Amino acid sequence: MALFGAQLVITMIVASFLQKLSPHFSLGRWLLCCRLVRYLHPTTEELRQLAGITNHVGKGKNKGNRRSNGQQKKDDQSFKVPRSLDIQLESTKVQPLDVVNLHFYPEYQWLVDFSVCCVAVYAMTEVYLYFMPNGDGEFNLSLMWCLIAITLLLKVLFSVTALYFMGNESSGERSMCVTCGLFFFVLAMVVLIVDEDILEFGLDKAYLSLNESVAGFLETQGVNSKKSASLIGFKLILAIWCGFVGAFFTFPGLRFAKMHYDSLKYARESAVWKLIFNVSFISPFLLLLLWVKPIARDYFTVRTFPGMKSTLMTPDAFETLRLVAIVVVALFRFILMPSYLQSYLNMANERIAELKKEAGQILSTEIQKKVARVFYYLCVVALQYVAPLLMCFFFTFLLKTLGGYSWSVYLSEAKTNFTEDGSQSSTTTLPVKEDDSILAASRHFSLAFANIRKVFTPILYRGVLNFMTWWLCSVWFVTSTIGMVYHSYFASH
Repeated sequence: MALFGAQLVITMIVASFLQKLSPHFSLGRWLLCCRLVRYLHPTTEELRQLAGITNHVGKGKNKGNRRSNGQQKKDDQSFKVPRSLDIQLESTKVQPLDVVNLHFYPEYQWLVDFSVCCVAVYAMTEVYLYFMPNGDGEFNLSLMWCLIAITLLLKVLFSVTALYFMGNESSGERSMCVTCGLFFFVLAMVVLIVDEDILEFGLDKAYLSLNESVAGFLETQGVNSKKSASLIGFKLILAIWCGFVGAFFTFPGLRFAKMHYDSLKYARESAVWKLIFNVSFISPFLLLLLWVKPIARDYFTVRTFPGMKSTLMTPDAFETLRLVAIVVVALFRFILMPSYLQSYLNMANERIAELKKEAGQILSTEIQKKVARVFYYLCVVALQYVAPLLMCFFFTFLLKTLGGYSWSVYLSEAKTNFTEDGSQSSTTTLPVKEDDSILAASRHFSLAFANIRKVFTPILYRGVLNFMTWWLCSVWFVTSTIGMVYHSYFASH
C-alpha cells in the first residue's frame, strides 16, 4: 500500500515555497499593509503648543532637593493638559516596517501564511485524488496539514485568551471568559438532547458505529468485551469541548461585533456597503439553518414542488451544499477583513473625539497611550478576526474528507471508497510472510493501520464533525450577536 505517493511531492513543494517565499512575500503582511491607514499619536511638543505650555528650563535649580536627570526628563515629557484640547490626529499608511514590532505579529503572519499553504496542499490533493481515485488506500496527507493548522489555531486562541487572565486590571475579562465557557457548556448539553429529526448531526448513528467498530476491533484482537461506551459520556466529552470553544470565541465574537458596528457607522452614505456588511454578519446564521431538518433537508431533498418531477437536489448534493456554503462564507469574510480592520484603527480618532467631551485634565502620556495602543494591538485583533474563520474552514475540510463526501457531486456521481453502511470497501487482509524484509514490515504496518481505520468509520466522522462544524458557526454567530446588541443598545447610552 502506498502511504503517500505523489502527495509527498506536493507537500515538499509547498513546504519549500513556504520557507523560501514567506520572507519576501507574506499574505498576512500584505493584508495589514495593502490599504490600511493608522493614526499617529500627538508628540509632546504638539501637546505643549496646543495647551500653551512653555518649557521652563532650569526651574528649581536653586532648590536643595534637586531631582535626578531621569526623573526630570520624565516630568518634562509628562504634564497635564485639558481633556477638551482640540487635537487633530495625523494619518499615515501602514508600512511593513511598522507592523514588525506589533504584539503577536509573528504568530499572525505564520498562521495566515501556513493556512494559505494548507489550503493549497488540500486543493492540489483533492484534484490529484479526483483524477487518480484512492483505490489503493493511499493516505490523504492533506489531513495532516489541516490538523496542524487546527492545532496552531487552538494555540493562538489560547494565547490570546490568556491575555485576559494576566494582571489585576483584567478581572472583568476573566469573569466574562469563565461565564461564557460555562454558558456554552450548558447550551451544548441542551443542543445535544435535541432529537435528530430537528437537528440532524448524525451523532446517534456515530455512537452506534463507534460501539460496533470498537467491539469488532477488540474481537479481532482476541479481547472479549460486551461493554459499550456510554452515550452520556460520549456527549459529555463533546459538551466540554463546546465549553472551551465558547470561552475561546467570546472576545473574538465581541470584537467582531464592535468592528461591524463601526463599519456600518462609516458606511451610512453607501447602501451597497451596508448591504455587504449586513450579509457578512447574518451569513453564519444562514449556515446554522442548513442543519435544521424541517427547514433545510426536507425542503431541498424531500418536498416535490408543483411542476417538478423530482426534488430540488439529491441527498448527496445537499451534503455538498453545506460544505460549499461554509467555504463561501469564510472566503467572503476573509475578503472583507481589511475593511473591518480599518474600522478598528479608526478607534484612535474616536477616542480623541470622546475625550474632547469630558471635563478636567489628563496627562499628556495618557493621551499618547490611548492612540498608540490601538495600532499596537492590531495583530491581536486580526487574530481574533481570522482564527474563528479558519477554524470553520479547516473543520469543513476534515468533514468532507473523513466523512467521504465529494466536491464533484453536481458534475457526476460521487467517487468514494466507502460502501453505503459507511465501512471501507477495500479489504484489509494482507498476506504477511514470516521474514524480516522491509516489505514484510511495511505489510505489518499497513495491516495495523487498516485495522485502526476500521474503528473510526466515516459515519463516526460525519456525526462528530458535523456537530463540531455547526457548533463553531453557532458560537461565532451568538457571540457576535451579543456584542452587536450591547454596542447598539447599551454602550451608546
